[in-house]
Amino acid sequence: MNITGGTEQKMSDEAHSNGPAYAFYGDDFTGATDTLAHLARAGLRTMLFFAPPDGARLSMLGRLDALGVAGAARTMPPATQRRELERVGAAFAALGVRVMHYKVCSTFDSAPETGSIGVAIRTLREYCANELVAVVGGQPNLRRYCVFGELFAAAGADDSAQSIYRIDRHPTMSRHPVTPMNEADLRVHLQRQGVKNVQSIDWRCYAHGDAELQAQVQHRLDSKPDAVLFDVLDDSHLLAIGRMIARRAAASAPLLAVGASSVAQAYALAHDHCVKDATAEIRTTPPLAPARGPVFVLAGSLSPLTEVQIGAAPSYLRVELDPLKMIGDAGSDYLAERVAAIAGPLRDGRNVLAFTTRRASSESGALPQLAHACASLLQQVLGAVRLHRIGIAGGDTSSFAVRALGAWGLSYLAPLSAGVTVCRLHADRAELDGMEIMLKGGQMGDGDLFEQLLEGNG
Repeated sequence: MNITGGTEQKMSDEAHSNGPAYAFYGDDFTGATDTLAHLARAGLRTMLFFAPPDGARLSMLGRLDALGVAGAARTMPPATQRRELERVGAAFAALGVRVMHYKVCSTFDSAPETGSIGVAIRTLREYCANELVAVVGGQPNLRRYCVFGELFAAAGADDSAQSIYRIDRHPTMSRHPVTPMNEADLRVHLQRQGVKNVQSIDWRCYAHGDAELQAQVQHRLDSKPDAVLFDVLDDSHLLAIGRMIARRAAASAPLLAVGASSVAQAYALAHDHCVKDATAEIRTTPPLAPARGPVFVLAGSLSPLTEVQIGAAPSYLRVELDPLKMIGDAGSDYLAERVAAIAGPLRDGRNVLAFTTRRASSESGALPQLAHACASLLQQVLGAVRLHRIGIAGGDTSSFAVRALGAWGLSYLAPLSAGVTVCRLHADRAELDGMEIMLKGGQMGDGDLFEQLLEGNG
């Protein structure tokens, strides 16, 4: 049975009872793989799709505890985003999910006209009748914290307090070329995107137990808010939030939750599927083995951290990509020349790291075109040489590049670094099926991440 149609489509009672209880939509591919990893490491059988799956695909896979759809909503204007999420919301509702998670970047970067979280809430709310829309404001394992409604985030690999910035003063996110974060109070940030009444639960509520938290949430709901924002400072807060969400979703109608992978962490913790210490969780996961054959990395990210990672990758031949030439009138000829410069060394067994220069960093209008050009380059490289492992850096680059491959899904393989996962690609084409792929956002990963991708972490 195809479940990608409109709201009028009906599912059988059997489909409702056997469907996953948890479903998420990732507003970009890199973040979606992080959510996939947390659910899979928690013991939940999870698959990440590139479009809402039809009944034949689901039947082939068997029972799933959770599923996700990796999208690109963070780059979309409101009308396009609304159409995308109506399709996803209808599919999730048809499956009978109890918790519907709109997965956003842990820095909440978005704007009224691009990747609006407000548009997402208003659209998906139509498929979740629960009176609570829960916004989870932090992800401690990525050093993202929400306190009294304000968001803080680390910059770089330094773990000291000096590296934690209020998001509107963050050296990268406050200057994002498309969706700069110029407001730290997430209530105000969401209000600017049309979520007018945002109530909040501050971190002090969690110390008083589940009953008091439920009472405080109900008190906020009495004012009929559009959403309730939850502070997060450590994993114990996620456990409390997870228990509250699970209880409300089970006792009432399906519930919409908004936030980073911390929503999935909260859900898993509440269901006793994983250890409570995030670092111990990663240590108990089978490590990533060294690559079998040459590795290709495509870095379309313009972030300072990705720049550090490129500089710390001596095992790769570096191939520079001029973004203005990639999107110019002669872009196809330039891409063909760059593909040849990449594919030749890969055939000879050399690792290759292709990276865009920072020439386009101040030209935000060029960034969507650049992501599409990177996607075309990856497609051509993989058409010219068969590879076992690849990496893609950059949220928008990852979203467009993976879609261009024509695969249908990802399953979890192994962790690489905090917020960075290696997955197994699933495709109907034999040359792509089973390929190992790392997708990483610009702000994620250790300094030597690309070397780790090559050598593994066993």
